[in-house]
Amino acid sequence: MTSAALLAACGVADPERWRLLGQQRLEAAAAEAEHQGDPELRDALERAHPSLIWGLWLPLLTALERRQGAGKPVVIGVNGPVGAGKSTLARVLRALAAQAGLSLATASIDDAYLPWGDRQRVLAGNPFGVLRVPPGSHGSGELTVALERWRQGGVLRLPRFDKTLRGGDGDRSGWGEQRADAVLLEGWLLGCRPLAADQLEYLVEAHGGAAGLGLTTAEVAWLPRWNNALELYAPLWGQLDALWILRPGDWHWPRRWRLEAEARQRRRTPGSGLTAAAVLALVRASLGSLPPRLYQDPLLSTAEGVALLDRRRRCLWSGTGAEAPAALNQLSLDSSTSAIG
Repeated sequence: MTSAALLAACGVADPERWRLLGQQRLEAAAAEAEHQGDPELRDALERAHPSLIWGLWLPLLTALERRQGAGKPVVIGVNGPVGAGKSTLARVLRALAAQAGLSLATASIDDAYLPWGDRQRVLAGNPFGVLRVPPGSHGSGELTVALERWRQGGVLRLPRFDKTLRGGDGDRSGWGEQRADAVLLEGWLLGCRPLAADQLEYLVEAHGGAAGLGLTTAEVAWLPRWNNALELYAPLWGQLDALWILRPGDWHWPRRWRLEAEARQRRRTPGSGLTAAAVLALVRASLGSLPPRLYQDPLLSTAEGVALLDRRRRCLWSGTGAEAPAALNQLSLDSSTSAIG
């Protein structure tokens, strides 16, 4: 279900005409994918559940058009956990934007992971045993500078990161340049802000300490470090003109989503992908370094748009950030963080 308030916020004055135009763009994008020989995009468009198309893809495209229509460079942020479909969203939205006459650049905060040596230093001894994911493992300043220069009329120059290098821990693999009218930046921690030290301590206790948060004692001890690292991202969040959030109905699901994605990757390319243990460590690092109840859910009310996802990553509901907390309660969705384990 897509709320009327979200469509109004996106500038939809005539829902029927909007749906007709949206259908035309979907068909044109699918035809172009077939012509260009892009089976992944074609399959994504053909197999998408209607709730995802009309609850997320097309409202976000419409919001992008509305903002870009002012004639200024636009940066839209998408926050969502691992496996929520952010990469597919970026691919589809780029194709749909092209049908609307917009050149959309898509980027992930993962593109800006620090080089290998720097990540080893920053993440040394972390309780998750990972070498990417937690706050501080990204060169957020590089993305900020890249967006600032692009806004001033320059080419968008972004780092590239290859997750297959270093035995699956990944490393920088060069730079890419492109021109664009707008940018979609996605990532699991987009928009998350640091808490005051006393507030963090209070919230940890209010949620039952380590056990209540589904964390180990060592993981809780590192929370102040991850919290402080979020300060480095503030200039990058300042570049966002709007934030959209993909919120799972249950925080158990991101782990399942990522395991399923790795299984598909191994079927396509035998011998590739991460082990199940490595996948679980990365997912745990995302849910444990910034527990969702403390950092993700407070973002909901600040978002331009929110999509609440079911187990199969379909839209249960989509609407404005102001409506999202009530929608969570009405749908009786799990908002706990004890699913981290």
